[in-house]
Amino acid sequence: MQSQSQSPPLPGQLRQIGTLFRRELGAIVRTPSGWIIAATVLLVDGLLFNAFAVGTGAKLSSKVVEDFFYFAAGTTMIASVLLAMRLLAEDRASGAMALLLSSPIDEVAIVLGKYLAAWTYLAGLTAISLALPALVMINGKVSFGHVLAGALGLLLLGGATLALGTLASSLARSQLVAGVLGAALVVVLLLAWLLAKVSDPPLKAVLQHLALFDAHFRPLQRGLLRLSDVVFFASVIAFSLGAATRVLGHQRWS
Repeated sequence: MQSQSQSPPLPGQLRQIGTLFRRELGAIVRTPSGWIIAATVLLVDGLLFNAFAVGTGAKLSSKVVEDFFYFAAGTTMIASVLLAMRLLAEDRASGAMALLLSSPIDEVAIVLGKYLAAWTYLAGLTAISLALPALVMINGKVSFGHVLAGALGLLLLGGATLALGTLASSLARSQLVAGVLGAALVVVLLLAWLLAKVSDPPLKAVLQHLALFDAHFRPLQRGLLRLSDVVFFASVIAFSLGAATRVLGHQRWS
C-alpha cells in the first residue's frame, strides 16, 4: 500500500496558487490603497523624469533613460514595501490567516499566490511607466536593449524588495510593523556597499556582493544585462519566500 504525501500534488498546488492569486490581485485592485499606490508612483515617476532625467540642459538619450531607471528604482522599492506589508499581516490581523492555516491549502501556495499577485500588479505599474522613456524617441534615439534591461532590472529589484517585504509580513502581526520591518531589511541591503568601504576582506567582498542597488541594479540601469545580477535577485526572492513559507509552517503547527 502506497503512503500518501501530506503535501498536495502539483496540479492541486497550482490550483491553490491560482485561486489565491486571483483573490489577492482582486483585493489590491478593489481597495483604495492599490489605486493610491499606483497613482502616486506614476505621478512621482513623471515629476522626477521631467525635473531630473530630462532636465533643462542638453543630454544624451541614453543618459536620460539611465536617469529615469535610477529614480524609478526608488519608487518601485517603496511601492513594493507598501504592497507587501498587507499580504500576510492583514490576514493575520483580520483572522483570515487562521482560516487559511486551518484549511488544506499549502503554505507554499499561500505565499506564492499572494506574492505573485502583488508582483503582477507591480509589473503593470512598471509597464505603464515605460511610456516615459519612450517619449525620448520624439527628439532622440532610444536603445530597445537598454530599455528592456532597465525594465527587467525594475522587475527584479521590485521582486526582491517585495519578497523581503513578504517575509516581514509573515513575521509581523500588523501592517505597520510589517512595513517598518520590510523597509529595514531593504535598507540593510541598500547600505551594504557603504559597510563594505569600512570593512576588511573577506567581509568586504561579501558586503559588496549583497549591495542590492549599487552592485546589482546599476548595471541593469545602464543597459548591461549580467547573469550574475539575475541570479542574485532570484536568490534573494527564493530565500525570502522560502523563509516566509517556513514561518507560516511553524505558525500552522504551533
